[in-house]
Amino acid sequence: MIVQRRITIVQIRKPMDSNVNHQLQWLGSSLGLFSLRDKDKSCFRIFIELVKASKKGIPISSDEISDRSNLTRGTVVHHLNKLMDAGMVMRQRNGYILRDSELSSLVEQIEHDCLRMCESLKGIAKDIDKSLS
Repeated sequence: MIVQRRITIVQIRKPMDSNVNHQLQWLGSSLGLFSLRDKDKSCFRIFIELVKASKKGIPISSDEISDRSNLTRGTVVHHLNKLMDAGMVMRQRNGYILRDSELSSLVEQIEHDCLRMCESLKGIAKDIDKSLS
């Protein structure tokens, strides 16, 4: 099975204050999870519920996320799929959980994913360069 991930890194100015919500918003925005089109911050609200559940080590269902965030289940599933595509969230049993309960470890895992992909890109680029020479 081929794992396909869509990872986006956006350079955004870090928040000046130490407000946890601002820092979480910055982290998710920097990882391309939250867009300006998301006016009601639905993905951010889902992300918060996943962070809470992951800290407890308990998967959370889309229905539970929907209830806690006051979002439709369809909206929740849409954003969960986006978070899974980014490699941030995994399905576990009958729910969803962050790939790692520690956000710093989660970022390190994403960094390793990016580095592996860059190595593959370099290898293919070298092969292409040889073919074109």
